[in-house]
Amino acid sequence: MCFSCQTAHTRLAPVGAATGSQAATDQGTEGHRGERAVNPAGLPTAYEHGNRLTSEGTIVDPILVEIVEGTLASVEMEVETAIARTSRSPMIRDAHDFRAGIHDRQLRKLTGRSYSALVHPIVRDFPLAEMSEGDVFFHNDVYESEGGIGHLPDLCVTVPVFSGGEVVAFVQAFGHHDDIGGAVPGSMPSNARTVFEEGLSVPPIKLWDKGVPNQAALRIMTRNSRMPDSLAADLDSECSACLMGARRLSELFERYGRDMIEAAFDAILDRTTETYRREILSKIPDGTYVWEDYAEHDGVDEPKLHTQRITLTKQSTGGPGRSDQYPDGGPKLVIDFTGTAPQAKGPINHCGDYVGGNFLKKWLAPILRNLADTPERMAELDVNEGIVPLIEMRFPEKGTLLTPIYPAPTNARTFVILRLLGVLAGVVAKAVDGRMPADQETIRYTGVYGKDRDGNDYLMREVLGGGSGGRYYADGEDTIHVVPDSRNLPTEFTESRFPFIVERLGLAVDSGGAGRHRGGLGYEKHIRMLKDAHFMSIADRSILACWGVKGGKAGRPFEVTVDVGGPDERTVDALADAEVVRAGQVIRIRTTGGGGWGDPLDRPYDEVERDLRWGKVSFEGARADYGVVASGPKDEPVLDTAASDALREQLRAERADAQPFFDRGPGYATLAAGRSAADVDWV
Repeated sequence: MCFSCQTAHTRLAPVGAATGSQAATDQGTEGHRGERAVNPAGLPTAYEHGNRLTSEGTIVDPILVEIVEGTLASVEMEVETAIARTSRSPMIRDAHDFRAGIHDRQLRKLTGRSYSALVHPIVRDFPLAEMSEGDVFFHNDVYESEGGIGHLPDLCVTVPVFSGGEVVAFVQAFGHHDDIGGAVPGSMPSNARTVFEEGLSVPPIKLWDKGVPNQAALRIMTRNSRMPDSLAADLDSECSACLMGARRLSELFERYGRDMIEAAFDAILDRTTETYRREILSKIPDGTYVWEDYAEHDGVDEPKLHTQRITLTKQSTGGPGRSDQYPDGGPKLVIDFTGTAPQAKGPINHCGDYVGGNFLKKWLAPILRNLADTPERMAELDVNEGIVPLIEMRFPEKGTLLTPIYPAPTNARTFVILRLLGVLAGVVAKAVDGRMPADQETIRYTGVYGKDRDGNDYLMREVLGGGSGGRYYADGEDTIHVVPDSRNLPTEFTESRFPFIVERLGLAVDSGGAGRHRGGLGYEKHIRMLKDAHFMSIADRSILACWGVKGGKAGRPFEVTVDVGGPDERTVDALADAEVVRAGQVIRIRTTGGGGWGDPLDRPYDEVERDLRWGKVSFEGARADYGVVASGPKDEPVLDTAASDALREQLRAERADAQPFFDRGPGYATLAAGRSAADVDWV
């Protein structure tokens, strides 16, 4: 990050300059710590002191812009569809835990359906002039990915797009694969202390050369995997799909010409920048706001508060003494992570401080869409590289949760990057009087592994979602997944392939945080094992809960119970690698509920009655959380309005005079020396 001009921009470096980790690290430490990536020689940088550069004198037809934008979205969807149909592993094919992305030759992400990895590490190590049609590049090295890869199971393939014999764009796919080696099946050891325990780490390499696969590299990777066949099939699927996408984009360039297409790219990104300035940033009052949240454990130390803090500053141009603050003439957000905890011994660290936080900017920006005028408008707003000039990130020195030092482990980095979504939502909520959603925790990894019916090794791993937070205008959604289009594994598939029975898959009753607008519910899943096996879990929010806002209450935390109803019934730690489960025993998984928004005693009786009828709230929960007295059968509850009025009056009278703006739930006190709220929880 260049603090002198308060602008995030990528520096140029000549082709043939030193490459590799040491050279990149050296370039990123003198005045621009963390900005390791370099652009190819002679290309105009996307950000030069905030001014967007377009093709020389080219005026692009707005109709062409729409055609190009639609084609990009279509190609991206076609690549993802091809991967979904031809891959083999349950995590990619069935759970759909992967993403495609399209980037231009300036390394800017052009599409906005979802986040994706970065092209920066490929261009850093392989000059554009040396790339050929049919090349496929591969990497999963967290520390060599410029922040685009969070943990080793995320494998990334990148294909250059050619027009007129030159690279003009990139098609990329990355996703979470079943196993890439390491200490435990699934390559996510919960108590890892270094990356060396987490699996095979591959820096950027050329996996295909002019259409010919590098069989030696593929053999090394599959040899290190416990699931070699599915890994090989998935990589073949992803490489082939990206090559197909590159051909589609080449056709676009050939049809309209490179100058017109690149001018359209500029127009697409410029439109995003201006839309977010006008419709989103304008909703945040100028000022500085501070909030923090926490991961609760790292797999090595005893549970404690691992702080993630954001100081958000919104400053608009045009004020006295600020005419040259932002040369491109618009407001920006400064996100300062100072106060974030030291890097953990265990694997909850995330490498966020590369390329000025480029990946984190695009990861966090979807939260800002909640400031749109309507939910419908929010759904229309994509997040592409156009948001990058609007955000400046300031990172603490090396050695924190967001700036870990190699070889710190990172496989459970979701505890940090997911939490940061909530921290940004919380700090913005303080600025806009709560007009942001309450908290959610919509991803965790659970699974079982052992010997199947034929005596072969198997691994069933699932990314189960949870409830989203209540909003100022509506309840949260039930059982959502943070990765777009991802899903739980179908019961019909898992029962036919693995030695267990899914006895229940439904909503976890009462899990959503109480509020005027209730938090969404998490999953409740019961699995009965048919053979002895081991259970694994990589999850957070088992002590802390998803916070509620502006009077809303926290949701219920994550919980796993083994041998439900049996003599050995026990609660399993949320970070577990090899919990023994015997044949016949039942595993019960309850995922998190979203936080509530607003005072639950203001929730209308008919909405509580509906929740009772739908089975989302129990009679006990209605009384304790909403002050509603009801009886009768579950499908036809009868509310006692007079008794409910009296109970609500009593509950209001028992409250303390002042309440914090955020409710963290009862688990917070166990890690905070008995305190029920943090200093930053008050407005």
